[in-house]
Amino acid sequence: MKTRITRLALNALFLSPLAALAAADVPLMFSDPKPQRYELTARASQIDPRAQPHPEIDFVFEKGGKPADIENASVDTRVKPQGKLVIWLMGHSAPLFERVNSYGLHAIRVHYANGWFGKFGGMSPGDDGKLLGKIRLEAATGEDFSPLVNIPKPDGMMERALQFVKWLAKENPPGRWDYFLTADKQALRWDRVIISGSSHGSTTSARFAKHVKVDRVVMFCGPRDQLETWQALPSATPANRFFAFTHVLDGGWTGHHYDRSWELLGLHQFGPVVNVDKAAPPYGNSRRLITDAEVKNDARRAHSSVVPGGAAVKDASGKFIHEAVWRYLFIHPVEQVGKPVPHDPNTPMDLRSLEKKPTKINK
Repeated sequence: MKTRITRLALNALFLSPLAALAAADVPLMFSDPKPQRYELTARASQIDPRAQPHPEIDFVFEKGGKPADIENASVDTRVKPQGKLVIWLMGHSAPLFERVNSYGLHAIRVHYANGWFGKFGGMSPGDDGKLLGKIRLEAATGEDFSPLVNIPKPDGMMERALQFVKWLAKENPPGRWDYFLTADKQALRWDRVIISGSSHGSTTSARFAKHVKVDRVVMFCGPRDQLETWQALPSATPANRFFAFTHVLDGGWTGHHYDRSWELLGLHQFGPVVNVDKAAPPYGNSRRLITDAEVKNDARRAHSSVVPGGAAVKDASGKFIHEAVWRYLFIHPVEQVGKPVPHDPNTPMDLRSLEKKPTKINK
């Protein structure tokens, strides 16, 4: 009997890594005694003492006497969890977070060194066509990809997100933020991450997902970097996991910056461009969605109208008209795809030859 117990113990010892992996892949479940929606905030500089400001790219911890490094998180334990974490790369959007939480998704917004854009955003793409893409990748990873900036690991998006999730796991146990950490808590489970953003954040989301495999990419009004070619690079994240949505009056669309990027990303492999105002979910399982909803011919409003918020379009009853679109973007099964379509001859792929000088990207 003793011998049998010893062997079982040894087997458990040798099999523990596999057992730990299996346990880590168990679907997420909440056991909150008081189910509710949690909203949490923290300062990046207080979570991680290694964090530093970078005034040379207008990336600081305080502006106008107020904290500028606030990070946001939310989760709703009343909703069955999807086991996915949305990392939002733009200014905090409470309406967006409310919706993704209602889909069963966790959500965070991190403060990372993205201030480089104001200084370098209008520069030429360089000889290799990847100048801005390299800066984006350094800002996202904290690794040395560009000679133009010096962004250390603690100030990149990846490390800021990791430290924030570790903090959330301690501060909000009912939210089960630990589910998004590796067993040794030294990294995020990027296969459980939905990286998303609008405009500048949309573009960085796409660039990052080219480099690191994530569960999904949701791109509002983007991506852009219209004179660059990194969008066509081999991708760690399969192309069917990229979803995009924009308004047709957005300058990024009328200038062929978005549709060009979408084709370089390979999204035409999964269906045609679909006008969501003239179609019903699941929009032919396409990854390329547009709207021509009424925005009073205002290109600025058009740019922001695709994200839940003040610029989003409402119907006569005051309800947002794109609720189904937002749900589709974040939780539509990635394996369900539309039929491939050929290159659109109306989409110019070489914008350098059409522009005498680079057009500065919308922030």
